[in-house]
Amino acid sequence: MVAGDLVQEHLRADTGAPDDITVGRKTPELEGAAERCAEPTYDAVKTGGAGETDTGSRALEQEKEVPPDEREAMLPNGGGGEAEEKQGTKLETKLYPRRFAVLFVFSMYSLVNAFQWIQYSIIANVFTRYYGVTNDKVDWLSIVYMVVYIPLIFPATWLLDRKGLRLTALLGAGLNCIGAWLKCASVSPELFGVTVTAQVVCSVAQVFILGLPSRVASVWFGPGEVSTACATAVLGNQLTQTVCVCSAVIKDRPLLPPSHSQAVLPSSLSEDYSYKQSIFNLMKNKAFLLLLVSYGIMTGSFYSVSTLLNQMIMSYYENQELNAGRIGLTLVVAGMVGSILCGLWLDHTKTYKMTTLIVYGLSFLGMVVFTFTLDLNNIYLVFVTAGALGFFMTGYLPLGFEFGVEITYPESEGTSSGLLNAFAQLFGIIFTLIQGKLTTVHSP
Repeated sequence: MVAGDLVQEHLRADTGAPDDITVGRKTPELEGAAERCAEPTYDAVKTGGAGETDTGSRALEQEKEVPPDEREAMLPNGGGGEAEEKQGTKLETKLYPRRFAVLFVFSMYSLVNAFQWIQYSIIANVFTRYYGVTNDKVDWLSIVYMVVYIPLIFPATWLLDRKGLRLTALLGAGLNCIGAWLKCASVSPELFGVTVTAQVVCSVAQVFILGLPSRVASVWFGPGEVSTACATAVLGNQLTQTVCVCSAVIKDRPLLPPSHSQAVLPSSLSEDYSYKQSIFNLMKNKAFLLLLVSYGIMTGSFYSVSTLLNQMIMSYYENQELNAGRIGLTLVVAGMVGSILCGLWLDHTKTYKMTTLIVYGLSFLGMVVFTFTLDLNNIYLVFVTAGALGFFMTGYLPLGFEFGVEITYPESEGTSSGLLNAFAQLFGIIFTLIQGKLTTVHSP
């Protein structure tokens, strides 16, 4: 099963509610092929008789012959099968070894940016003493990543759709490099303003990074690897390379598509493609709207906990700065394992909805346990509960991306991922400000 399977299953199960899934951006030729594939079955049902039996038998035979994960009939235009037979051509797909280099470089590139997001908050008590500022100002060094992302995600996804993966990645890598060098120049107690400026530059770079995992996975990897590849790309962001490496390795797309779902899509945007219309299509997709809110709450909670973890630990465990950092590391490493396992599970089962519900439930349970065991004066118990929380909450990040791609196919992967991240940032801002206020005024 590849991107688009879930769309067709939904339409077959409930033909009376097509508004839940938006399918667009077909060329006239592909639409004609799809209609020709559908006409014989429709006529047979209408007229009945022997023709119906023959057509039904042939359909069943074709269904058995095609592997479930490559079922071309589930693609928006039927995989172009009939049109290809008439023209004597066949959709050609190929997996390139280069895809692993692209994935590795992107993961490292994402790692460097994610490290700069949380590097101040994880040792907030150290930076408040060094720069002579309050905790809320250090918190804003993390929150600025979320604030900047929301307005800039729309031009960033437009750039990804119009100019491709390579230019977007290079722009993000360049800004990330500039921000890192500015931080090196801000190592002085009176240069907190330079630190803030550098963090803003890095936060702009993040806009060109967070929406790329699902695009990298779908454009370069086959149907049995997509979820694992997306999880690995997200893993790089959770681990915490350069512009030259990105330039040498990352390309917009391979010469031949890796799967049939990519093969039937146009290699470049049609002249009548409208980015605004794509956004409207996603906003009319009820399933995607539910995912937006749920993903935003889940990931926003994770952002809030990551930002304020040092303050929460230091409130209950004095002189435990080192262990506070180790707890943060435990949360991240457990999340890495969860990301990979979720990706492997999805590639094997494609059970997006069931897996989502299970992870939501376990994440909520983990958050409750973490909250009510934080003040038990047992630092080792905090390691365990933080690890469990990170495993499920971070493990859901690639699942949310891939689920979004599935239920919005064939809309752009960058657009759906960008909107998911925008809602995550929005909820992250809200939760961090509220929790930061509660941590300052009351106990965590």
